[in-house]
Amino acid sequence: MNILLIHQYFLEEDDPGGSRWNEFTRVWTEQGHTVTVLGGMMHYNGKEKRKEYKGRLFVKKQQGAVTVWRCHVSEAYNKHFIGRLWGYFSFLFSSLYAGLFKAKGKYDVVIVTSPTLFVGVSGYLVSRLRSMPFVFEVRDLWPESAIDTGVLTNKLIIKLAYWVEAFIYKRARLINVLTPAFYKTLHEKKGIPESKLIQISNASDFSLSEKLLNGFDREAFRKEHDLDGRFVITYVGAHGVANQLEQLLDAGEALKDTNVLFLLIGQGMEKDWLVKLAEDRKITNVRFLDSVPKAEVFRYILASEMGASVLKRVDTFKTVYSNKTFDYMSCKRPILMAIDGVSRELVEAAGAGSYVEPENTGEYNRVIRLYLDDPARIIREGESGYEYAKANFDREVLAKKYLEYIKMIIWHPKFNHLFLFCLLS
Repeated sequence: MNILLIHQYFLEEDDPGGSRWNEFTRVWTEQGHTVTVLGGMMHYNGKEKRKEYKGRLFVKKQQGAVTVWRCHVSEAYNKHFIGRLWGYFSFLFSSLYAGLFKAKGKYDVVIVTSPTLFVGVSGYLVSRLRSMPFVFEVRDLWPESAIDTGVLTNKLIIKLAYWVEAFIYKRARLINVLTPAFYKTLHEKKGIPESKLIQISNASDFSLSEKLLNGFDREAFRKEHDLDGRFVITYVGAHGVANQLEQLLDAGEALKDTNVLFLLIGQGMEKDWLVKLAEDRKITNVRFLDSVPKAEVFRYILASEMGASVLKRVDTFKTVYSNKTFDYMSCKRPILMAIDGVSRELVEAAGAGSYVEPENTGEYNRVIRLYLDDPARIIREGESGYEYAKANFDREVLAKKYLEYIKMIIWHPKFNHLFLFCLLS
């Protein structure tokens, strides 16, 4: 098959952060398929474009066997809300142009992954004008998440977002959702027929973690990075409004009499404010690090006692899986889960950590002290999470399953995914 993927946040080879689609496309090309990606020029946490993209609208690159067209995204993206909105729309227009005139050749399918929904318009138009099926992936319940966190307040834009959502869902040949809660919401509340819905979740990347688990010198790394003698809880991810990382500063302050160290790795619009807040409050057991390449991220996780998954306390986030939860599991580290709903259910089903009510400092204080008093629990829950993820969330296995769904909508226009589910079982 020849696959066209539109993904604004498709990572560069040396980018930090999660790499769900980088891994999926690697698996697909190893199976002999051809993949071309229309990706953005701005990382979701980046402050500016790389020098190689300055003054250019399109740049063609090769990432392994995957061809990537980097498409223009406004550098106002991470400056303010209007800038971010324009960043979304600038990619909509640039990816549409690239899909029609740059990524030449005959494609069998176009896949679009959110956020945001607006890029689905680009995918739909490319699919219509180039005569191929259109697959849309829902990675976030948008615009609900933006509304609940207070990021999206303009009534006209909200109305437009809901219209775009209905437009995209109606026209997609197949809709993939990342969590069972997304599946239920789209089917029961938004009226999407089950014949159009599939669920390929976020997953663990064992290809990297297993290499490090077998040869990583944890003690040397801890000494080198001034982590020796500390009970390290690492958070990896965005530092934005939705993450509400001030709650980790509050937890650090409550645990100042212990050897607990919160290690926050990543970038985002709130980071400078958080750093200043920690300094002003003289919170010394919270340390900030800039984003690092994924292999280095895994080393920090392995050097930690626990991994933290954190979001603001809003109902919409009860439907999401945190990307980094799966990385913690693949590294055999128990999870401090400050997200209610399906993420909490995942950790509890796996026996892979503990739920902490988001933004509840007293609960952070209580739960973490339980781990301080029971070191064996860290090993036990880390192993349990690893085994559960290996059995249910292996990224390579899910990549192949995703591809089978896509093949069916190409080969069988009247495809019903329930038939395929029986076939694959």
